[in-house]
Amino acid sequence: MKDNLLSRRSFVKMSTASVAALSIPAIMNAAGNSSDVPQTPQTPQTPQRPQGQMPIPPQWLPKTVSPGWDAGDADSFTRYYFDSLMLESRYIDSDIPSTKLNLFGETFDTPIMTAALSHIRGTADESGLAVFAKAAKECNAVFWMGTGSDAELEEVVATGARTVKIIKPFEENSEVIRRIKHAEGLGCLAVGMDIDHSFNMRGGYDIVMGQRMKSKSTSDIKSFVNATKLPFIVKGVLSVADAKRCLDAGVSGIVISHHGGRLPYAIPPLVALEQIAQTVKGKMKIFVDCGIVSGVDAYKCLALGADAVGVGRHLMFLVQEGVDATAKRMKEMNDELAGVMSATGIMSLDKMDPTVVHHTIL
Repeated sequence: MKDNLLSRRSFVKMSTASVAALSIPAIMNAAGNSSDVPQTPQTPQTPQRPQGQMPIPPQWLPKTVSPGWDAGDADSFTRYYFDSLMLESRYIDSDIPSTKLNLFGETFDTPIMTAALSHIRGTADESGLAVFAKAAKECNAVFWMGTGSDAELEEVVATGARTVKIIKPFEENSEVIRRIKHAEGLGCLAVGMDIDHSFNMRGGYDIVMGQRMKSKSTSDIKSFVNATKLPFIVKGVLSVADAKRCLDAGVSGIVISHHGGRLPYAIPPLVALEQIAQTVKGKMKIFVDCGIVSGVDAYKCLALGADAVGVGRHLMFLVQEGVDATAKRMKEMNDELAGVMSATGIMSLDKMDPTVVHHTIL
């Protein structure tokens, strides 16, 4: 019965507007901090259901989802899965926790990092990437950068933010290695590749900003690892199979991600996380992104095996308001994380305990 109910409830799709209008306020009200979060009133638009798709009875839907959506939207089910994970409290013998993150020989104040975004809108005076990087630096958090020119990377690094540069899987490996060397020469914290941008979802190789992409072999990835002294990270891992290949290639870390629902019907990153952590935890760093909108979400990822998390879309629109607004929300999320850690008896990130998390059906 539960399996059938979950199947019916998973047959949904949610727009970004619906997530912002419904999920975030609910989460923040529960945390008691909703008045501190910049919110823009939004009216969710009723989507048009594809012809022939069965309407979904409202009583079968998660509370954060509106009727009429299609099951292939991985983003909506990722949100649902986050909300289905409940926590038990452990107050006795607990104390004030530390959220310090030790990563690649450096110490940061939070495991809540920026996700690897590209071409985000900034303020009238600064590019979005520069604003985002400065906010991360103010929070002593790791900054991740996605697609961008050499000049954009140089601008970001000049802010002083400790930066992880993610490179697309260009068809020519020589271009990948050129960009690796550029990031290394600038003193980046780490470098990596988002493997999930290899294909265009129509059976061919993707083209990004006029440049052709190509899938990479384990041997290719190993050559990238060997081409740099920096830690090399693979982004877009969503299976134990790919995690094992990354381990074989000698990578220093993986980002468990479905790239904002790029693959229809992709499993939530936390589903893959639990499986992957059992296989590679302690052998490489494990990061998670997609759909994280609160410190509570971050806690669930960390408890289930992640070393740190990336937040993208939740912060992206605050970047247009400037460094202070973006950094404020990042700090609030870290405070939310600390609050949950203290209430569950977790004093530091290395003491995270998956048995605090309970899997339920809303």
